[in-house]
Amino acid sequence: MKISKKHVEDVAFLARLTLSDEELNKMTIQLGEILSYVEKLNELDTSTIKTTSHVFSVCNAFREDKVKISLTQNEALMNAPKQHEDMFQVPKILI
Repeated sequence: MKISKKHVEDVAFLARLTLSDEELNKMTIQLGEILSYVEKLNELDTSTIKTTSHVFSVCNAFREDKVKISLTQNEALMNAPKQHEDMFQVPKILI
């Protein structure tokens, strides 16, 4: 697939990138080579290949939830540096 400088300029604009003329030429060549390689890969027959999302089989690594006795609210609040009524009191963070 041939990619034009206009395509690269459009993508750079969407990515909020400012490219010099030299960078624009270099990116046009490099992206063209990448797209040529992808076209080459499209020639392969993948109809018998199972679709995957990972190279290795992945299974859920989470443990089973188990109900167990935990701290009471008062016990948890005893560890707090500051508390207000029945809640932890934390400093305000304003950005």
